[in-house]
Amino acid sequence: MPGFEKFGDAERQSVSEVLDNGVLMRYGFGPMRNGHWKAREMEQALAARMQVPHAHLVSSGTAALTVALASAGVGAADEVILPTFTFVASFEAVLALGAVPVLCDIDDTLTLCPGAVEAAIGPRTRAIMPVHMCGSMANLDALKALVEQYGLVLVEDACQAIGGTYRGKPLGSLGDVGCFSFDYVKTITCGEGGGIITHSQAIYEKAQAYSDHGHDHIGQDRGAEGHPHLGYNYRISELHAAVGLAQLRRLDDFLGIQESHYTQFRNALEGISGLEFRRVPEGGVENYSFLNVFLPDATKARKAHAALAEAGIDGVFYWYDNNWHYHRKWDHLKELKSLGALPEAAREGIQSRKHMSFEQSDHWMSRTLSILVKLSWEAGEVAARARTLREVLSRVLA
Repeated sequence: MPGFEKFGDAERQSVSEVLDNGVLMRYGFGPMRNGHWKAREMEQALAARMQVPHAHLVSSGTAALTVALASAGVGAADEVILPTFTFVASFEAVLALGAVPVLCDIDDTLTLCPGAVEAAIGPRTRAIMPVHMCGSMANLDALKALVEQYGLVLVEDACQAIGGTYRGKPLGSLGDVGCFSFDYVKTITCGEGGGIITHSQAIYEKAQAYSDHGHDHIGQDRGAEGHPHLGYNYRISELHAAVGLAQLRRLDDFLGIQESHYTQFRNALEGISGLEFRRVPEGGVENYSFLNVFLPDATKARKAHAALAEAGIDGVFYWYDNNWHYHRKWDHLKELKSLGALPEAAREGIQSRKHMSFEQSDHWMSRTLSILVKLSWEAGEVAARARTLREVLSRVLA
């Protein structure tokens, strides 16, 4: 990742077809289109690739989460369990619906810990939202068992893990609804965009209407369409979908490149004393966008992070000190710094938990380095980076 590193003739041709017909909106204007419906084509391709009957495109990964949660029945005062390690969009989507984000510990998968999830379930819990961070997944068997036991909804945030699988099934396809991000730095990109997939006809029908002001999209006259329920505007444009359609057709090639580079890095780091690798749940296959490693403690992790940067190795992330991806820097959430008044249930739910400690999460995140895997590297560059990674980490851990 990211897919923009491989922009080429396919993306240019797809965008040109939209510009040539002049229809940038995904709905309507049928006679002008010359047969080009890029969002519709990408939805069909995404559904086929993800082995589900329904896919729907929206304007961003954040929009995908918001629409998915709403379409799955999450609303005001409901609680949604999500991990301490994610992007801020996860809790933003929950708050956008007036619901309450309930942060929960992660384990050595760097995703939700099933035991911590069960302890966090309460009378207002409506959904569990595992976030498949940095290309790998949560223990979905355990989380699905909890969903069934407590009558909840499972919303998969696969925004960073498109192409990964669990027990042979694509990530995003195992829950009630799954979400992808196609923003500029994802494995495949629309520039800005997101996707929702589901096996549920009911969730799909709600999602495609909710994301377009409530339009039911029945018939050929947009102005005469019905509005079965309230909706908002989370539409994707044809230009963005055109880029994404071309990129989606190249996904398997991108995954192959990532796996090759990832494997070289992993092989180079095998056997270094004091270095451990992130655990991938049994039956899981990563999308190989990041290689995630654990150092013995936070001091060594910070030292290694600085040493790798000094050695010219960019794209290594120490999330523990990151402003956007780990709970330690989310004061704007915990202190309720909102431009508008939040619903009382959300305020109470957040305030009652803002002093919670997440020692288990800190144990793993303070020791974690995530090594980005790029698509554009040539073979010699990958080999040189692998050698430098081994040399620097061996020296730090000596």
